[in-house]
Amino acid sequence: MSIDAYRGPVFTSEPLHKKGLLDDPFEQFRLWFAEAEEKCSNYANPMTLATCGKDGQPVARTVLLKGFDTRGFNFYTNYESRKGQQLAENPKASICFYWEELERQVIVIGQVEKMSAQESDDYFLTRPRGSQIGAHVSQQSQPIDNREVLEREAEELESSYFDKPVPRPSNWGGYRLVPQSIEFWQGQPDRLHDRFIYRKEKQVWSVTRHAP
Repeated sequence: MSIDAYRGPVFTSEPLHKKGLLDDPFEQFRLWFAEAEEKCSNYANPMTLATCGKDGQPVARTVLLKGFDTRGFNFYTNYESRKGQQLAENPKASICFYWEELERQVIVIGQVEKMSAQESDDYFLTRPRGSQIGAHVSQQSQPIDNREVLEREAEELESSYFDKPVPRPSNWGGYRLVPQSIEFWQGQPDRLHDRFIYRKEKQVWSVTRHAP
């Protein structure tokens, strides 16, 4: 099928009303995320992360949500990667979740801060050993000659830490996106989608409906 022939999904969800939303956007997200974990065939935590450095060129990629609370949304990466460099230059970002089976989308916009070393250490300990090794081996976003370089370095590092825990690399850790706005989008027939945006003003969240 050509892209011109594809008309997109036919949305069938019930309308989303303001009175049906929770006052706290984090609790509303928790509710939707739990439903996505239960009802979606794929994982619920992949999210598109968009960053922009001092050159003004936005870059988007898919990363995994690794936790959230009232402080914000957490993800982990190499601080020296392209996204890490962009966040150092411009600590603002947006993340987007899309759950096709639920016909829902959530967009979060805000400031990004590094998580504490202790938080990064604690999470690193929970990663599979292969992922821990990979964090050391991959100089993320840098050019390499071939895949064999990575595999050889991984084998060498595995031998070095054969009977020892793998420490967290100093250039790898967590970021937290602290929301300034959180948008909840529910697909509707005829592209008359429901969009509600929470914004924080003087430590209080307000919510307004927006045209699709």
